[in-house]
Amino acid sequence: MSLDEHRYAVTVRWTGNRGEGTSTYRGYSREHDIELPGLPVLKGSADPTFHGDRTRYNPEQLLLTALSQCHMLSFLHMAVKHGVVVTAYEDRAEGLMRTNRDGSGQFESATLRPMVTLAGDVEPALMERLHEEASKVCFIARSVNFPVLHEPSVQVQDR
Repeated sequence: MSLDEHRYAVTVRWTGNRGEGTSTYRGYSREHDIELPGLPVLKGSADPTFHGDRTRYNPEQLLLTALSQCHMLSFLHMAVKHGVVVTAYEDRAEGLMRTNRDGSGQFESATLRPMVTLAGDVEPALMERLHEEASKVCFIARSVNFPVLHEPSVQVQDR
């Protein structure tokens, strides 16, 4: 295995057979379990619009979550690299997905809105550059075929 190659494995197990399998569109549940060794099972379903269970995570939410997590982790790395001390980070991300008449669909965009709290003042231009650099190295953002937009804000921690 190359040092540059990383493999990931996950088991997705459908748990929504109500006894008749997929004999009808409404006759089965979209519930499933997402299993990774050593981690709690993540309960998944479809978006409620597509007959899913709103109390479970859906793939669209998880894609947006992955984008947000990846940007945060990349940003924190860039902050350390540039000597910027981050004391808190919160992102209220949103994604826009459109469905087509043939039943297909795709994400049109995602907008990340990270609120970064810093230990001290930092030039706005540097903060902008850190988000740009984080975006360039984020594995997930580099892997999607739709724009990932950023609307960051910053505050300085009370002393």
